[in-house]
Amino acid sequence: QLQASGGGLVQAGGSLRLSCVASGFTLNYYDYYSIAWFRQAPGKEREGVLCINTSGGTTYYLDSVKGRFTISRDNAKSAVYLQMNSLKLEDTAVYYCAAKPFQICSGRSRDYNYWGQGTLVTVSS
Repeated sequence: QLQASGGGLVQAGGSLRLSCVASGFTLNYYDYYSIAWFRQAPGKEREGVLCINTSGGTTYYLDSVKGRFTISRDNAKSAVYLQMNSLKLEDTAVYYCAAKPFQICSGRSRDYNYWGQGTLVTVSS
């Protein structure tokens, strides 16, 4: 019910915008869900990146992306966007969006009920 897109190959210092669009009856009332982005680099565990709650507030789970990544939502389109600027080699990963009901964000993957399929971001030198 979540579709992540927008990944690709980009040079270090470049930008990408990821999208996460919800569909299906299970995500009625999309604005009642907090949406997070996680990422998983090769050989590493999945980690929380940042989250936007139902009020539009942002919580960062990685200090390394502060000032470079921003998250926004458009409830009318059931969509959340991740704007990634000044990309670094270490940002290379599969990025997943995930949804959990109610306002409180979480950086723990087990707290999320719905997951997108992931979109690959590759940053090259």
